[in-house]
Amino acid sequence: MRVALFVTCVNDALYPRTGIAVVRLLERLGVDVDFPAGQSCCGQPQYNTGYRHETEPLLRRTAEAFAGHAFVVTPSGSCAAMIREHYPRIGRKAVGEGRGSALAALAEDLAPRVYELTEFLVDVLGVTDVGAYFPHTVTYHPSCHGLRGLVLGDRPRRLLAAVKGLDLVELPGAEECCGFGGTFAVKNPDVSTAMGADKIASAAATGAEVLCGADNSCLAHLDGLLRRADAPLRTLHLAEILAATEEEPLP
Repeated sequence: MRVALFVTCVNDALYPRTGIAVVRLLERLGVDVDFPAGQSCCGQPQYNTGYRHETEPLLRRTAEAFAGHAFVVTPSGSCAAMIREHYPRIGRKAVGEGRGSALAALAEDLAPRVYELTEFLVDVLGVTDVGAYFPHTVTYHPSCHGLRGLVLGDRPRRLLAAVKGLDLVELPGAEECCGFGGTFAVKNPDVSTAMGADKIASAAATGAEVLCGADNSCLAHLDGLLRRADAPLRTLHLAEILAATEEEPLP
């Protein structure tokens, strides 16, 4: 099987180890991974700020970059949700404005081929035990787009529970937003910080060593708050945990 990796701009710019971990993990499972060089930002920041028309060129670029790939895998629930939920909506709006159906056709073609990483592992490859080894206590934060947008359910937790050596502890109030919300954190910093403080307090109370998530944008927000609080807890993307083995542990 061959897939295309949509690494996302956040991971490419700030968390390249996550993209490397996804490739390492998928190749270990027998999947060939392509990386279309034409990919860029999905346009979520622009769209969330109300600039729908300015998002359209990024929709076109993304659709063109991944044309011909039956599976597009991304380690980001928010970017997957942007493509699957909002790209078709943008296309329909363009049709309603009398600007033709080309954009809608691109969106409708791409959307069903995009999978968040845990969806692809569990639903397409049919695996939960990926041969990972991570001897640490971990608690999992389900980001809002994955929890409510993609409805990932227990897929991430099933994958973590199967990791050898990993002790998975429940996060109190796990369903509560961390406060990042993309541009929400910029527009409403005080509220965002207060929500994040509640989340890291809940995570620290578990006694876990690692706060895991499937969206590095949310983890970046929480990591900043943890560092300011000098808390003995680190954040880590789920892909990096799943990529770790006894022979090749995390650096």
